[in-house]
Amino acid sequence: QEAYTRVLMGNIDLARLVFPPNTAGGALWNGEPTNAHGTGHGIGNFLSVHEWPVGFQSNNVPLTAGMFTSIEPGYYQDGEFGIRIEDVALVVEAKTESGEKPFLTFEVVSLVPYDRNLINISLLSPEQVQ
Repeated sequence: QEAYTRVLMGNIDLARLVFPPNTAGGALWNGEPTNAHGTGHGIGNFLSVHEWPVGFQSNNVPLTAGMFTSIEPGYYQDGEFGIRIEDVALVVEAKTESGEKPFLTFEVVSLVPYDRNLINISLLSPEQVQ
């Protein structure tokens, strides 16, 4: 339950992220190291899914408005189990109060049903619950 909830928290936080233009998915904005697996991949009209060069790996191109990507953080316990929660999102301009150059964010366009029996609601922030 804790592992599932923490993966869900990562999914929600990434979907709500506001980031500057020309941010490449692999580095992410805060410079945190990426997981051993990808956190998302491009969605396109040639391969449909796993379409490079969009995504959240170190060799991906900067995200720009109009790109589709999956958001799919995961957790793997060696030899025991793995959890992935995947949504598809469109990169869009973010509505910010600063009036500076436009920042970007995600608009989730498909949702995976979450297993409510696996969510420990006490771990979620009010924003994540919303």
